[in-house]
Amino acid sequence: MSIPTRASRHSTKLLYALLACVGIGVLCGVFFYLPKVGAVSYGSGSATQTKKPPKVVPLNTLEYDTRLLALAHVATSSPWHAAFLQGTTSASTTEPKPLWPVRKAYPNVGALLPFNRIVAYYGNFYSKQMGVLGEYPEEVVLQKLQAEVDAWEAADPTTPVVPAIEYIDVTAQGSAGKDGKYRLRMPDTQIDKAIAMAATINAIVILDIQVGLSSVEEELPLLKDYLALPQVHLAIDPEFDMQGNTPPGRVIGTTDAATINNAAQYLAALVREHNLPPKILLLHRFTEDMITGYKQITPLPEVQIIVQMDGWGSPQRKIGTYRHVIYPEPVQFTGLKIFYKNDLKEIPSRLLTMQEVLNLTPAPSFIQYQ
Repeated sequence: MSIPTRASRHSTKLLYALLACVGIGVLCGVFFYLPKVGAVSYGSGSATQTKKPPKVVPLNTLEYDTRLLALAHVATSSPWHAAFLQGTTSASTTEPKPLWPVRKAYPNVGALLPFNRIVAYYGNFYSKQMGVLGEYPEEVVLQKLQAEVDAWEAADPTTPVVPAIEYIDVTAQGSAGKDGKYRLRMPDTQIDKAIAMAATINAIVILDIQVGLSSVEEELPLLKDYLALPQVHLAIDPEFDMQGNTPPGRVIGTTDAATINNAAQYLAALVREHNLPPKILLLHRFTEDMITGYKQITPLPEVQIIVQMDGWGSPQRKIGTYRHVIYPEPVQFTGLKIFYKNDLKEIPSRLLTMQEVLNLTPAPSFIQYQ
């Protein structure tokens, strides 16, 4: 199998490398084989020829706040419900103030959340081991994704569902590569493929980066032309954000608030420059240390931040990790990953039901399938 490359820019011999993946709290060290190419540039002209992004709801602050309260399962009879709608931080009650929802800056007009739920298929087109995107032909992926979208809309009829293609564009590697950064950038033809694929079902695209020994700051400018498109968003995977000289796959990585805020500000600048609707910044997480300094993470009117519980396991394990890692450190919105295969490895061998997911506090606004 060969990767399409630009012959004038790439003459590197194809190699195979291994990518590490991790389950909840346990380093699996399972690597995938991926043909290797030299560094590539981003932003081919074909990327601009896409359909318009999904129709979004203009901001209504009362509806926005009411939906946040519903996600947090705050009863309408609670004094804290009225206090949040009134914009106050106190209430005449002995009832403890709930951690959720959190009061952040209102987003600009065109924000996807909390008016919608996002349901994403995840992976890399070159790997069957990394997720659904590489496991099935395109038409099958789109059919399966649409079926999940329909099921989620049936499970929660009050919340429209926006489909998403989350493509792992920068993949952590088991070998150092020419520059010693232990990461591989996909050719832009693959990003173009993700965008074209998403356009057929009016989906958004999320570009996922696993930086290895590189950095978020180094990788983002290479994606500028794509992130300047209204339907393209960003995900950062701290699991593979390695500190020091430790290669990915040996320990779980970590990303701090300063890095996350810099990424949000980068996206915000693109939103302002190109007059775009707010961007989504998705953060993967399944341990406490994967994200540090959560109180300093700052959502912006131009950028909505989702922290997703990214671990696999039994329903009990996933719910426990969500409650232990995601719930206690509120940022803005939350997400949950469902593994079609890995979640079946523990007893009881079943996936979380949609109702179990919706019962989580807060109810996730982002559902990802791998």
